[in-house]
Amino acid sequence: MTKTEKLIACFASAVKAGGGVHTSAELAYMMGEQVSVAFTKFLADCVKKSVVRRVAHGVFESTITPPEPSTAIYKIVKKLRGGVLNYISLESQLSHTGDISQVMMDRLTVVTKGRSGSFSTPYGVIEFTHTKKPVAKIAPNLYLDNDIAMYRAKTEQAIADLTDCNRNLHMLER
Repeated sequence: MTKTEKLIACFASAVKAGGGVHTSAELAYMMGEQVSVAFTKFLADCVKKSVVRRVAHGVFESTITPPEPSTAIYKIVKKLRGGVLNYISLESQLSHTGDISQVMMDRLTVVTKGRSGSFSTPYGVIEFTHTKKPVAKIAPNLYLDNDIAMYRAKTEQAIADLTDCNRNLHMLER
């Protein structure tokens, strides 16, 4: 089995387990490799050959066994800001609940305890906004969306986040 075939097999087995989006470190681990310059070059070559697709810096998906498009962006969020609290809020959540009439098509707004930043992916732009609020104050105002396996803000929290970030409140349907 070639190294490329081994990579494809890793992605295929991960998709069966609900995966499909992985960091370069995870791919190296699944293949029994070390993260090195050579491994990074191998991944870059696989991108050039269209075996894998780079969806964000250091995050990849298989072109043969891609993740479900409706949930892929949420998997990318978890890879970009894993290990910290992230939740869908601001305009994305208010659009989801119908509290604003605009439909968020190509952007996902996420509040995070990690760093702020914006990432362009094939599934849309992911906008992370850092919050200084303690987790204990935020947690009661969140709920788990099992369809995407991520937390979402309750309407009151999403509006509070909009206010805290000095975002436009004129679009609210209240």
